[in-house]
Amino acid sequence: MNTPDADGLLAEQLLRLTRRLHRIQKRHLVPIGITPAQSRLLRTLAHCETPPRMADLAQRLEVVPRAVTSLVDGLEASELVRRVPDPTNRRVIRIELTDAGRGALRELRSARRAAAEDILAPLDAEQRTQLGGLLNALFDVPDVRRR
Repeated sequence: MNTPDADGLLAEQLLRLTRRLHRIQKRHLVPIGITPAQSRLLRTLAHCETPPRMADLAQRLEVVPRAVTSLVDGLEASELVRRVPDPTNRRVIRIELTDAGRGALRELRSARRAAAEDILAPLDAEQRTQLGGLLNALFDVPDVRRR
């Protein structure tokens, strides 16, 4: 059975690992010219069947709409996304990936794989499988504090 001190240590280790992962991912994103937040928005767009509205993106990303506006502004300046009018309601603006955005997504996937390899390098195949199982067990538990 875990003691509160052991749980606190484990939580601290997870936080340190998360910070390390973010630093490694950032390092791999620099050559692409994309921030981690922009990367997340591009990945979210790639999973949308139709171009979403800004409000839809904010909801999916669990951020305030203003944050999405800033991210889209930056990605649009880099020509990775574009704002397009909704075909059924011209007052509604949707966000879609450009060809350059799809190319950036391919680069992002490679960068994420490289970052994952950096962080997982000390583990052998069996340890990676065990870690994956343990992480899945943590993700499958509902967050009771959000209810």
